[in-house]
Amino acid sequence: MERKLSFRQRLFLNFSIIFAVFTVLVLIFQFEREKSFRRTNFEVTLNDITELTHLYISKNGIYGNSNYHLIDSLVTILPESNIRITVINPTGRVLYDSEADAATMENHLQRPEIQEAIRAEFGSNIRESETTGNSYYYYARFYPDYFVRSAALYNVQVKDYLHVERLFITYLILLFLIVSLALMILTRRFSETITKLKEFSIKIRTSEEPLERVEFPSDELGVISAQITSIYNELYQAKLEITAEREKLFSHLNALNEGIGFYNSDKIPILTNQQFIHNLNLISDASSATADKVFEISELEPIVRFIDAQLETEDQIDPERLPVEEIVLQISARYLTVKCMFFSDRSFEIVITDSTKLEKRKLIKQQMTSNIAHELRTPVASVLGYLETLQQKSVPKETRKHFIKRAYAQAERLSGLVEDIASLNKIIEAGSNYSFEPLNVTNIVNEVLEHLKMKFEANRIQVHVDLPSKLVVNGNASLLYSVFYNLFENAIKYGGEDIEIYLKNYLEDKKYVYFSFANTGRPIDEVHLTRIFERFYRIDDGRSRHRGGTGLGLAIVKNAIELHKGKITVTNYKDGSGVEFLFTLSK
Repeated sequence: MERKLSFRQRLFLNFSIIFAVFTVLVLIFQFEREKSFRRTNFEVTLNDITELTHLYISKNGIYGNSNYHLIDSLVTILPESNIRITVINPTGRVLYDSEADAATMENHLQRPEIQEAIRAEFGSNIRESETTGNSYYYYARFYPDYFVRSAALYNVQVKDYLHVERLFITYLILLFLIVSLALMILTRRFSETITKLKEFSIKIRTSEEPLERVEFPSDELGVISAQITSIYNELYQAKLEITAEREKLFSHLNALNEGIGFYNSDKIPILTNQQFIHNLNLISDASSATADKVFEISELEPIVRFIDAQLETEDQIDPERLPVEEIVLQISARYLTVKCMFFSDRSFEIVITDSTKLEKRKLIKQQMTSNIAHELRTPVASVLGYLETLQQKSVPKETRKHFIKRAYAQAERLSGLVEDIASLNKIIEAGSNYSFEPLNVTNIVNEVLEHLKMKFEANRIQVHVDLPSKLVVNGNASLLYSVFYNLFENAIKYGGEDIEIYLKNYLEDKKYVYFSFANTGRPIDEVHLTRIFERFYRIDDGRSRHRGGTGLGLAIVKNAIELHKGKITVTNYKDGSGVEFLFTLSK
């Protein structure tokens, strides 16, 4: 049976291997670094010779006169021996060589050092010369009109210079032996401490209560043990808190009106609340549907297909765009919205919400659309009828004027209806987009009165306003203008002539300002009082149309006041002699 290595032996072996690999890597790096350093120094010397040759050629005008034999005098005074100088033109023809007849030498354009110099200004290469048969260390540099190549005979002296010293290897081997001895001593002590730490970790796993500090040597492991004990005790406390939070979550889920079920990627339920089971039973034909039977309910087939498709695909789920599928089911008089959402780990949740109120609200919107179409049909038909009649040439001039006047009146009514519909929809659908600021209500009321002054005079209406000069609320100017304008205009249209209108601020507290708006005109039957804020509701449909009413003015008033966190009610005024609106605006 093979003997298993002890922890100390494995630790020593691993450390030794790591250090050996490190030593070899350092050795390779040092060799390459030293070799590169020596070669660079050698090339610097050859580059100096090349540059000196170029300066000599330029100063003596050798390139223009072709007196290349003058370079021989330069070669003789060079401090380095065994140096060969060659001058080559851009096409590769040898113009001068200090050790051979240039006229007999072949084209040098394809020589490695020349090609490298073309690409990178200078190039080097170690090879045997085809002209002399000797090995050289070549260094070539490209100047605008020619190449200058210097070469050192690659003999024993040059090879020794470029060779890396081996003293460093001996030093590294000695260092490796010293470190290995130190590792033997350290691993022995470390293994003893690790054994204690192992026993300590076992105690952590088996303990069900907070731990006392375990004694370790007074070193880093002692600090680690204290930290581990502290972390364990914190985790233990966090576990208790998480358990408590989980119980809160369960209680919260059970208190929700929405049914929620969480499933893992194997379609196994992880967590559900009682409302989820209740809603499942509303959907299912079975009398006792459970969370694991959700995939067998025929009404949920679109959701099941979506779940299967997501589980079968191998595409990664983007956490920013989680896949979602939603359907609406009608069960008797109820509407249930079923929504499924997948998470990044392929787990998913199914939420079943009773959306009966929401769906009924949609129906109300549909009814409102029908009402709008009905209201628009009459003025549009009237305008078209008048215009069709006016197209006939036989229509008398007076009749033509009368029809134009009637068509214009219907167009005005149509314009007012469209404007009121737009205002009401904006208040309902985009109320959060209105900006609010401190406003003086009295100033807004005065603007409305100025606008309606001619109508008051035409109907002989007396207006009594009892408001403080500085009555400030937090509101939107256009909405508050619509509130008071529609109240006054409604009184003008339906209150009758020779009436009085009273607007007063009868109360104010820390949160609200209270208003009373009343007129002494016609009262409203109790049957209609609860419905006059409904859209398109008219007490007397024929008379309302005749007076130009759209049936939306009081609906705008109600919704605008509610947007200001207030409320409005209506009652008959002073024993049935008129109508009174009581409303509040938030300060």
